[in-house]
Amino acid sequence: MIMSMTGYGRSNKEIDSCHVSVEIKAVNNRFCEINIRMPKQLFFLEERMKKSISRVISRGKVDVFIHIQGDGVSKKELSIDWNLIAEYQNTFDEMAEKFHSSNSFPLKELLFNEEVVAVRESSDISSELTDVILSSVEEAAMELRDMRLKEGQELRDDIIHRIDTLRQFIVKLREYTPVIQKQYRERLQRRVEEFLGLGGKTEIDEARILTEVSVFAEKADIQEELTRIDSHLKQFISILSDAKVIGRKLDFLVQELNREVNTIGSKSNHLETSQLVIELKAELEKIREQVQNIE
Repeated sequence: MIMSMTGYGRSNKEIDSCHVSVEIKAVNNRFCEINIRMPKQLFFLEERMKKSISRVISRGKVDVFIHIQGDGVSKKELSIDWNLIAEYQNTFDEMAEKFHSSNSFPLKELLFNEEVVAVRESSDISSELTDVILSSVEEAAMELRDMRLKEGQELRDDIIHRIDTLRQFIVKLREYTPVIQKQYRERLQRRVEEFLGLGGKTEIDEARILTEVSVFAEKADIQEELTRIDSHLKQFISILSDAKVIGRKLDFLVQELNREVNTIGSKSNHLETSQLVIELKAELEKIREQVQNIE
C-alpha cells in the first residue's frame, strides 16, 4: 500500500518508578534520515533503535524524542576518596603535633571538598528498562507507520480522482484535434497561395513550400503526445497499486506528463485547446504536490 512520508507516533510505558515516553515525527525527505534525541546514557542503544525504525520507514526525515522520568537512567551517587582523607588526616596530625595544637581533625569540612567527595551520575541501566525503551520505540514507530499508511491511502484516492480529471481533458483534446488540423490546413493554403504569386511572387519557391508543409505536418498532429499521455497515466495507475517505495517513480512520470502537455500547448493556437492545456497543467501541479509526500 502507498505510504505518506508525514506522520506521528507515540508510546508511553511505566516500569517500577520510571516513566518512558517516546515521540516520533516524520516529514518529507529524499532519503531516510533518522535523528534521535535522548539522554546520553542511552547512546549505546541508538543503532538498535534506528534499525527498528528503518524496518517500517524507507524514506523521510524522522525525529525521535525519548524522555525518561524517574531514577531508572540517572542515579546520583557520592564518590569518596578514602585514601585522600587518610592523607589529610595524617598531615593534620603531624601539624598538630608539631605546633602543639589541640584542635580536632576538621572532617566536616572535607565533605565540601570536591577532590574528596564528588557527586557522580550512575549510568547503569537495567536490562528490564532497556527492553521497555526499545519496545516503546518500536510501538511508536508502528503507530507512525499506521498514520502514514492512512494518509497514503488518502493521497492515492485523491491522485486517482485527479487522473480521471486528466483523462476527461484528454478526451476533449482529441475532439478538438480535427479543428486544429483544419485551422492549420487553412493557414497552409493561404501561405501556398502567397507563394504561387497571389501575394506578388511570380516564381514558386518549392523549398519554402516543403518547409511549410513539414511544419504543418508536425504542428497539426498532437496524437503522439496524447498517446504518450495515455500511456503515462496507465503507468501511474499501475504504480499506485505497487506496495514498494514509489514516490520517485511517480515524480518522474509527472515530469514526463508535463513535458507532453507543454508540447501540445506549443503546437496549438486554438483557444479551447490552450484553455485545456492550462487546466491540465494546474491538475498536474496538484498531483505533483501530492506525489512529493509519497514514500
